[in-house]
Amino acid sequence: MIELQGRVGGAYGGYDITATSKNGSLNGRIGGPVQGKNIQLDFAAEKVSGRVGGQYQGFDVRGTMTDTSVDVRLGGEHIGDDLHASVAFGEVTGRFSGKALGKDLNLRISSTTLEGRIGGAVDGKDVNLNFSVGMPSIVAVLAAVAVFKAFEDDHENHGSSGSASSS
Repeated sequence: MIELQGRVGGAYGGYDITATSKNGSLNGRIGGPVQGKNIQLDFAAEKVSGRVGGQYQGFDVRGTMTDTSVDVRLGGEHIGDDLHASVAFGEVTGRFSGKALGKDLNLRISSTTLEGRIGGAVDGKDVNLNFSVGMPSIVAVLAAVAVFKAFEDDHENHGSSGSASSS
């Protein structure tokens, strides 16, 4: 069994992930036991599919993936975000969400770690993931972006209303 764990975001503004991978699937938890989401992704013949969250609160993940690239839709046809990323020479480059309002991926990857940032200095999140040898690095990239999106979806309306959030 291959394990992945870490955090996307800071101590107060982010989510943890703990997941295991075996037989072409990734299963685990994003966030905590109360405020969090399950992650379940399946990989077969360069296709990826699955869900983050439950039936009503969450998003689908569908697209293609090779050992060095991922092109997926996180969410539905009308409401969702695209991820286009590639891995080369220990660097992850790409974009999440879109050209105008999206976030750049500025990540470094080794055989067991993924570190860096999704987004900019103000609106981005740090990424610090560790995974077992044998996990395809592109799976760790997809997992990091899924954590980022889960956090953003859960907190998208909390900052402008003036109400306090205890997450």
